[in-house]
Amino acid sequence: MKQQINEIEVNGIKYVPKDYVYENKLDGLPFVIVRSYAAGVHFGYLKKEEFTLSGKVVILLKTRRVWYWDGAATLSQMAIEGVNKPENCKVAMELELNEIVNVIETIPCTEIAMLNLQKIKIWKK
Repeated sequence: MKQQINEIEVNGIKYVPKDYVYENKLDGLPFVIVRSYAAGVHFGYLKKEEFTLSGKVVILLKTRRVWYWDGAATLSQMAIEGVNKPENCKVAMELELNEIVNVIETIPCTEIAMLNLQKIKIWKK
């Protein structure tokens, strides 16, 4: 009997195999890229989008902040194709939930882009 392990936890940190494909569905929520005035660019599953006096507020699940990307000219291209130079991208670790205020753009992603973006190595110092 062959056992398959998809993740292991060491000292509170979860590790997954390099070629592991992340779950691509989350309760039917759309996977999006958002751009805000002050919080930058994020991608994740869109849980809620609301217009308030403070501007558009978006709540994302399983979200990561994009500090730098390479291999896509624009966020529009990133949402359709992903990036073709993921090794150069700087994308922070995943947060379970993030509320982002003053969102100026919400872009739905294709499944190809979603899988591409989710595989980008975590950048941290």
